[in-house]
Amino acid sequence: MAGNKFRNVNKDLIISVNDAEISIALLEDKQLVELNKEKRNVKFSVGDIYLGKVKKIMPGLNAAFVNVGFEKDAFLHYLDLGAQFRTLHRYYQLATQNKARSTAMSKFKAEPDIDKDGKIADVLTTGQTVIVQITKEPISTKGPRLASEVSIAGRNLVLMPFSDKVSVSSKIENSDERNRLKLLIQSIKPKNYGVIVRTVAEGKKVAALDAELRELINRWETALSGVHRDVKSPRLLLGEMNRTTTILRDILSTDFNSIIVDDEVIAGEVKSYIREIAPEKEKIVKVYKEQFPIFDHFGVSRQIKGLFGRTISFKGGSYLIIEHTEALHVVDVNSGNRSKSGSDQESNALSVNLEAAREIARQLRLRDMGGIIVIDFIDMQSNENRQTLHDRMKELMSSDRAKHNILPLSKFGLMQITRQRVRPEMTIVTDEKCPVCRGEGKTAPAILITDDIERTLTSIIEKVKTRRFILRTHPFVAAYLKEGLFSRINRTNKQYGVSIKVQGIESYHFLQYEFFDRQGNEIDLT
Repeated sequence: MAGNKFRNVNKDLIISVNDAEISIALLEDKQLVELNKEKRNVKFSVGDIYLGKVKKIMPGLNAAFVNVGFEKDAFLHYLDLGAQFRTLHRYYQLATQNKARSTAMSKFKAEPDIDKDGKIADVLTTGQTVIVQITKEPISTKGPRLASEVSIAGRNLVLMPFSDKVSVSSKIENSDERNRLKLLIQSIKPKNYGVIVRTVAEGKKVAALDAELRELINRWETALSGVHRDVKSPRLLLGEMNRTTTILRDILSTDFNSIIVDDEVIAGEVKSYIREIAPEKEKIVKVYKEQFPIFDHFGVSRQIKGLFGRTISFKGGSYLIIEHTEALHVVDVNSGNRSKSGSDQESNALSVNLEAAREIARQLRLRDMGGIIVIDFIDMQSNENRQTLHDRMKELMSSDRAKHNILPLSKFGLMQITRQRVRPEMTIVTDEKCPVCRGEGKTAPAILITDDIERTLTSIIEKVKTRRFILRTHPFVAAYLKEGLFSRINRTNKQYGVSIKVQGIESYHFLQYEFFDRQGNEIDLT
């Protein structure tokens, strides 16, 4: 297993940009493992720091509901206040009076820590303004989840105001390197600041870490020093980066192969960010300039269609069935057409289960499934095989950035996994509604699509000057149009005196087609 764990993995980031959203696909060895979609008009909220107003104290829950400007009030539990809550709140009060600049944080006298077994009503009051950070986005009917123990994440470091602790990522296994980083940060950080050293800081020199630490401190102190000019709440105090940059910050590593973007402006922003944090990696950012959709070109569209349905096939004809409920997710492993009989039944079950574990680990990351996941593996009698499967699942999920816990198989062959989720689960409907009947069950004859395309073409020729077009349609239709030496599209070109280039687009439904000019601009007659 060790050989698999440490093998080199080719990582590519494909970024597709349109007017409505930015889609970000992470490929490992050409396989889609993460997909993020960011609406261009919606701010990414996890990590944002707000001035919130306490709306209601809930003694029974030992928590409070806080208004941070969302449709639903956010939830703040006593345990998420942080031991240094009183110190943070006192410094905020000074900042509102414009005294914080004259009282540097490094010289500020800390207030006593709050009691870890205390009550929320002893610390907060209704109407009080508090500094809070969003730790979990609104999901379903629930508002955001908050913490007052704020942190500001950078590429190599996470800054924690009013915490003097320095900790190093447990994923840095070399003890000498861990000690070096801890002593280094302790020597350069000011008082009243805590720091978490992230895994990617391994091997970094003091100059790079010192520059990043100063930048994070400056972001925090600049935000606080300006609160006297606008003390209203709720309002955003310190915003996170956009999701594109945040994902890059979290996943970019030295073994990244390429970042390919189909928009020059976004590519410039990505390149600028990488230039700051890892200048040696700037050359991996490339602009995709082809007219063919970037997700189709790199096979992402096809993988999305095959990976987000209820039934997921994997190696050897086996498949998963994934069901979602409000409380949990259920995954059923099926061997499909593999042999289940004979003396080899146990080894066959182990083989299917190990392959299923790989696909399940991928699905959890891809869909960002959170909460409780129950997996019904194929029954195995051998305790050794059960342990092998448990070990393999832990190994496969070791690269998952979300916090998770994996329990051994029960006597019924069930594995339980808990996985933290901070954003709504990625849900993509892969079933296609008939484009003609709208689901009513009757359509015009599919063979007549060529007549429809020809009628649209004649309308376009009458209204536009160009005679050079791109026709995008479903791959089956594209193949039909281009079939043979004297293809239908060649005859159409000759008949109308035009030049039409046909492209098969995997994301199109069967009877969908669109005309574009040679610059990639859609020709819309409506």
